[in-house]
Amino acid sequence: MRLRIFQSVFLVVFVLWASASISALPCPRTSSQQDAWLGIKVDALIRSARALYENENAQNTYDRLLDEIVRTMKRCSLVDGSTFAIRYPEFVGYVNALSLARLDDHELGFNVSDEVYFAETQKYVTIPDFLSTPRFLKTVTRFETLSQAKALLREMNKSRSADEQLIFFSYESRHLGTPDNNNSFRRLLIVVPGNPAQHIPEKWVQFGLTDPGLRVRTRNVSVVAVVPGSDNTTNTYFKDYFRTYRRNGSIEIKGRWELGYGDDNCLKCHKSGVLPIFPVDGSVIRDELPFVETVNDRFLSYGPLRFERYLDLSKFGPGIGSVRMPEPIVASAKQAHGRSPSNLNATTTANAACVSCHHANGLGPLNWPMDSKVISSFVKGGKMPYGMELSKRERAKLYSQLVEDYFSIDDSHPGILKAWLLGKNR
Repeated sequence: MRLRIFQSVFLVVFVLWASASISALPCPRTSSQQDAWLGIKVDALIRSARALYENENAQNTYDRLLDEIVRTMKRCSLVDGSTFAIRYPEFVGYVNALSLARLDDHELGFNVSDEVYFAETQKYVTIPDFLSTPRFLKTVTRFETLSQAKALLREMNKSRSADEQLIFFSYESRHLGTPDNNNSFRRLLIVVPGNPAQHIPEKWVQFGLTDPGLRVRTRNVSVVAVVPGSDNTTNTYFKDYFRTYRRNGSIEIKGRWELGYGDDNCLKCHKSGVLPIFPVDGSVIRDELPFVETVNDRFLSYGPLRFERYLDLSKFGPGIGSVRMPEPIVASAKQAHGRSPSNLNATTTANAACVSCHHANGLGPLNWPMDSKVISSFVKGGKMPYGMELSKRERAKLYSQLVEDYFSIDDSHPGILKAWLLGKNR
């Protein structure tokens, strides 16, 4: 017992000593010292990011490293306005952007607090009243009552104009569970058309559905709102809601954040804002298959992704499959797809396959932080790169190449992220 106490005390003292020692390390003052420090930290940050990309259990190690870099930059005045920041603006901006999500009130990772974000965007992300009535909520609780929910939606469409028709279908997601249940993959998606002339946002409202026979019910309802911006761009806003099932049979619905369940960094998965829908094969009934194509065509009609003042995408740099040349703004994602190489095959480079669509002025770069489940599912599952006909083995090889090309820290052949952070893309 005494030995364990001694070991515990020793460990605490050692950690405190180590922390103090790190804090007491001399700051890099000269350009050569700063260059050396930067090289070490860039490699460490990318190595840690890749470990977290491949294994979510590496989160704490990644967080500690990021916090240590931020502390050193503040202590040594390697921040905005410094000579170091002028020499390495990409690294300073990147660390500042990444560190936002480490703040207790910035779980979304935006420039403003979560409270401010939800207050200012509430006008965009509210669930339409006709989708939150007690009658409708009861029908969209379980898979067994899904047909009743669809009947109500069809009834609603009878009184809506052609431009206001709700587009809906149920499906099973390939890769993402709901925020309240990682093993819940059934969805009912309802696209509520907007009206740009009247500044009414288009809303993608998605209800998580409880699997047949399960007693624990899925709670999440998500809203992704799309609003046309300037220069043919599209501003996108997010919010998750949770349903609370009362013993008397009533159902209440409130924001996940407002209920005290926190939130997640939306951009990790939603690199293009709205995500195209690629259901599990056979999970969409035949009559609804055309609606999948309809909503994906709608997604392709949106302009390049923006987050208004809440996030500057340029701070995160180029993404997987990027090239070093700037890309012009495209009018829509459909135009970006139209510019993809016409001769894609197994020998096409990963860069040529991805960069035609995934850049800052197209569908958005696939950069860190990002969710490996989404990237892996799209590439290995055969949906991306668009237009590529590859075998499973070729897709696995392509995916590995994409990840290696992005995260590589080889000094002689630095990966996309390292080259950008060191300013080699200028």
